Amino acid sequence: MRATHNQRSAAEVLVDQLIVNGVCHVFCVPGESYLAVLDAFHDRDLSVTVCRQEGGAAMMAEAVGKATGRAGICFVTRGPGATNASAGIHIAHQDSTPLIVFVGQVARDMRGREAFQELDYRAVFGSMAKWVTEIDDPARVPELVSRAFYVATSGRPGPVVIALPEDMLTQRLAIGDAPPCEPVETWPGARELAALHALLAQARRPIALIGGSRWSQAGCTEFAQFAQRFALPVATTFRRGSLFDALHPCYAGDLGIGPNPKLLARVKDADLVLLVGGRLGELPSQSYSLFDIPAPQTRLVHVHPGAEELGRVYRPHLAIHASPTAFAASLAALPPPPALPWREDTAMTHADYLAWTQSATAQPGGVNLGEVMIWLRENLPDDAIICNCAGNFAGWIHRFFRFRRFAQHIAPTSGSMGYGVPAAVAMKRIFPAREVVCIAGDGDFLMNGQELATAVQYELPFVTVIADNGSYGTIRMHQEREYPGRVSATQLRNPDFVALAKAYGGFGVGVAQSAEFAAAYRAAVASRLPAIIHLRIDTNAITPSLTLDAIRAKALDAKGLAAKPG
Repeated sequence: MRATHNQRSAAEVLVDQLIVNGVCHVFCVPGESYLAVLDAFHDRDLSVTVCRQEGGAAMMAEAVGKATGRAGICFVTRGPGATNASAGIHIAHQDSTPLIVFVGQVARDMRGREAFQELDYRAVFGSMAKWVTEIDDPARVPELVSRAFYVATSGRPGPVVIALPEDMLTQRLAIGDAPPCEPVETWPGARELAALHALLAQARRPIALIGGSRWSQAGCTEFAQFAQRFALPVATTFRRGSLFDALHPCYAGDLGIGPNPKLLARVKDADLVLLVGGRLGELPSQSYSLFDIPAPQTRLVHVHPGAEELGRVYRPHLAIHASPTAFAASLAALPPPPALPWREDTAMTHADYLAWTQSATAQPGGVNLGEVMIWLRENLPDDAIICNCAGNFAGWIHRFFRFRRFAQHIAPTSGSMGYGVPAAVAMKRIFPAREVVCIAGDGDFLMNGQELATAVQYELPFVTVIADNGSYGTIRMHQEREYPGRVSATQLRNPDFVALAKAYGGFGVGVAQSAEFAAAYRAAVASRLPAIIHLRIDTNAITPSLTLDAIRAKALDAKGLAAKPG
């Protein structure tokens, strides 16, 4: 109910702070612990997406933060609702994504008694959130919500968790709104830019690695212009491929899981590495094997918006505390050196990338996932968005799909399963005119596939491509490498995904041969419904370059054992 006599409930004050800060979409699973907020949603100009599980709701909000750079907003209930949401909070932490999760809490006079669904949120989320707090005083709602936006978006972005005692939310008060959050950009100093310019002038084999968050379309464009002027090869780190146009003549490829061996060789041979925005964590660093820790043997320039990340793992030759967008804008002032001895190497590096991604590798079975990815890259609109989660199927995306636009790829660098469908729901919700494709594994899809019901409810027509190999394929691959021939707890018996799509009210079609995919995709789009394309993938087709049989045979040979049929 809307407040009268210049008074609002604390819940109304909270929702108004979201609107002040430009929030247009909220994702939630309703709960009695924050009924007052649900009521405050009723007459506000705010789109509320009601989800089927709190993990899905948190992942949707995280996807919005990843795509826009603005804090995604999620509301969940206390106890089980909060713990369900923890998967999305962990993704936001590892992916450096701005996210604010509001959690219902027991009434203030019941705390400490282990009341119904009571949790100590500071203890539960303290290690995976940038800040966790509980609002006891309704007069502090504007202050603390404003602080949450600044914490979530500043420095290295990340998740904030705010607990809301249910009795606090119903208190009425007369109080003004806080001013909107103004993003804080940290700019490089003149001395650091001059030092970088000198290092580039001295280099013979430089390479740039870009990743992380805090980028924008303008920042990506300006960095691409800098790379063009300096003929500088640029690789993107794990699942950050849409930060740089894959067809730009300076693009060197994806430095993630299973990268091009020629790209790895070039990074190792570089005499100057410019790392912008990313942390160079376990996956892009190839399990921390690319550079010595803590002192890399090559000259490393590390640019990062979080001062605490500079020198945390690698001691850089030059540390630049700056957000990527501000840093990229500053590069326009740097003139290229008179000679660019690496220019021919850059052209060769891009040619190596094109050759590595040009044609699908041979695969067992009727459906070749590489051929599917190549068809999608050649036929999707330029502004299409690809969402995916974790699993070996994603290796074909990383290798064969060529991302051309900023925020075109929405996927977790944390490797969390169950992300693709919620992310696709969120992307279609905030970008209804753009084509959205979710690519998922079978076990992966079934972790949050119930959010297909959310897509049907809100009439969000995106396509989910399920690569079904009847297995938790990534774990099976590791099993065959470490315990060859001893398959345990990785086989799956799946539902009829086509029938499942129709049961939800969507469209479903099966594909048993690669040649059938194009017609299936066109039919899925033409249905104007949330759709599933069910691909039958041979279990043996485990990576773009290796089969399970080959992995098993190599492991057995290393152990001095004879190979057995798979």
